[in-house]
Amino acid sequence: MARYVLKFGGSSLADPKKLYAAARKLAALRREGHEVIGVLSAQGGETDALLAKARQIDPDCGGRELDALLATGEQVSVCLCAMALRRLNVPAVSLSGRQAGIRTEDRFNDARVLWLDNDRIERELQKGSVVLVTGFQGVNGDGDVTTLGRGGSDTTAVALAAFLHADHCKIYTDVDGVYSADPRKDPDAVKYSRISYDDMLTLARSGAKVLHDRCVELAKQYQVPIEVLSASGDVPGTLVGA
Repeated sequence: MARYVLKFGGSSLADPKKLYAAARKLAALRREGHEVIGVLSAQGGETDALLAKARQIDPDCGGRELDALLATGEQVSVCLCAMALRRLNVPAVSLSGRQAGIRTEDRFNDARVLWLDNDRIERELQKGSVVLVTGFQGVNGDGDVTTLGRGGSDTTAVALAAFLHADHCKIYTDVDGVYSADPRKDPDAVKYSRISYDDMLTLARSGAKVLHDRCVELAKQYQVPIEVLSASGDVPGTLVGA
């Protein structure tokens, strides 16, 4: 038995068909007897829609109330995915960042994850459930919801993999790995089968959008290997590691 953390981005959850595809990947691992934690982003376009609503009220919105609003997008995703897993006859439970115990520094809109504050995830895994955790968010010392900034769901996945000593951390995106350039724009882009943390950081800081630099920094700090894969296929991805 192994422990898996699987992260699904918003484009991988954008409609019921894609959401069920994500649920089936989680279900397949659980049926093989593994412990499975899913980290989900908001469905495609949902965060931008919430931000647009906020700016209709306050063009300069930010801080505590904006974080509380934006965090609802991921809450929708984990609840829907839990429903899908139950339809597939796999026990599942959805947890917010607060319920999962993801503690962050006391800042809004761009907080850093500090530690995992309780054993709720462990208890749910022991029951045999797939545990679905909201990406992109945690809770500060005052109990307020905080968000982790751009690429925050990737950071959540790596943090949980580190704190829970997961054997595998897989990040599903709309591309099938890490390339030397954007394969949708450059036909000569080369796909890497492996790439080091430092080289991935260089790509991320130069504008590559596959992984955010903070996520890679955290993976390097805790020595968490990351596999970047396509959510829509079964081809091998790219391993980011030492």
